[in-house]
Amino acid sequence: MKYMLLMYGRESNVPPEELQSLGPAWAAFLKEETAAGVLVSNGGLDPVAKATTVRVRNGKTLTTDGPYAETHEQLGGYQVVECKDLDEATRWAAKIPTAKYGCIEVRLLWAPGQ
Repeated sequence: MKYMLLMYGRESNVPPEELQSLGPAWAAFLKEETAAGVLVSNGGLDPVAKATTVRVRNGKTLTTDGPYAETHEQLGGYQVVECKDLDEATRWAAKIPTAKYGCIEVRLLWAPGQ
């Protein structure tokens, strides 16, 4: 089963002295996931200030600069992992280096036909 791990946090929550340590932590984590054969896809996102929000109302496309709503935490990245069950996906989510600064939402991806 494939699970999406959505990484949320405040963009300013990572202490500057720890920013440099995240690179090697991420490299080690991705190496572990790849070796275990669970990593399907991985990606980070630009800061929320660079977002564009799209809405369709009455047949018209409306765009707005910035996020849809003011929130305390922003979506910063994602991973898609192939795991046997939610427990395994949760264990991988807990290993994400930025989990200590925010939260990781774990959601089952629908397969075609579900």
